[in-house]
Amino acid sequence: MDAVRVALLREVLAGTEWLGATRRFAGVLRGSVVAHGGGLLLVGTPRHEPWHLAAHLVDEAAWSGTPELAPTLVRHHVRPCDPPHLAVGPGRIAAARRGETLLVVAPEEPAPLLQRVHDARLAGVTVLALAAGGGELAAMAHDTLAVPEGAELDLDTVQHLVSAAAGENAGAPGRRRGFRDRLSRLTEALTAPPPAPW
Repeated sequence: MDAVRVALLREVLAGTEWLGATRRFAGVLRGSVVAHGGGLLLVGTPRHEPWHLAAHLVDEAAWSGTPELAPTLVRHHVRPCDPPHLAVGPGRIAAARRGETLLVVAPEEPAPLLQRVHDARLAGVTVLALAAGGGELAAMAHDTLAVPEGAELDLDTVQHLVSAAAGENAGAPGRRRGFRDRLSRLTEALTAPPPAPW
């Protein structure tokens, strides 16, 4: 989903609880990683790896001037032939320490993942969760954005809203312009007449 589609989705969702909830959660995420100078780990489940969220957070990190938002994607099954940025296995969660943030995207809660999250929290890692809510993961997490099955939005859509909101500048001095400003500049560039030939 590109920036224009996210903007349209936000317009459709205006007046619902989803915009406030995703912005609030994104603010917690941004605040956690910026306060500690980075160290964002992103993990899903063996059946649901959050590839798109990782890619969007990398983009938002670059666009917003907030490099701390660029995550390390932790995968459950790593092959020797995988490139380095896709070759980070679950051992990275075990090595996480105070000052790092673990963002868990989990439509279900497999026991091995819950154990890793529990151990990371005990080690002082800030745990954030995008999950169905109400389960053990929500109880372990410092903050959770619940996306129950059958909700108006699915987990993939919520991930797009969170990543876009995480890159907004939130009025911080020294930061580059926010999402709406970037979208406005993109729209102007796309609709501007071609330059006059010389």
